[in-house]
Amino acid sequence: MNDTYTRGRDLSETLNPGMEQALEEKYGALLPGMPQSVVDFAYGQQYSRPGLALRDRYLATIAALTAIGGQTAPQLGINISGGLKAGLTQTEIAEVIWQMSLYGGFPAAINALNVALDIFHENRSA
Repeated sequence: MNDTYTRGRDLSETLNPGMEQALEEKYGALLPGMPQSVVDFAYGQQYSRPGLALRDRYLATIAALTAIGGQTAPQLGINISGGLKAGLTQTEIAEVIWQMSLYGGFPAAINALNVALDIFHENRSA
């Protein structure tokens, strides 16, 4: 195991427990090594980089996924959950989503707000 994979696995399990296993179950037979690549690159090489706080990386990710639009709803939900765990507030998440209405349009922002509301509700229910 390399350092970035180990660091990425630790971070992904903290923020999204079971994610690597879920990816393995869904895609592992079709794309061997894909789950480990996601953990290594996304969490080990990107989210854990120095120079930008984890919460700010999540803020940027939520903004980008919002601007891209509705097809990113599953990833947006995962990253909103991760952002909350990294210290973002519901207000900060809602504000960055609404800011993206300027760049991704009102439908993209409203769809993202609906994803956020679902995540916020799940967190209250848990």
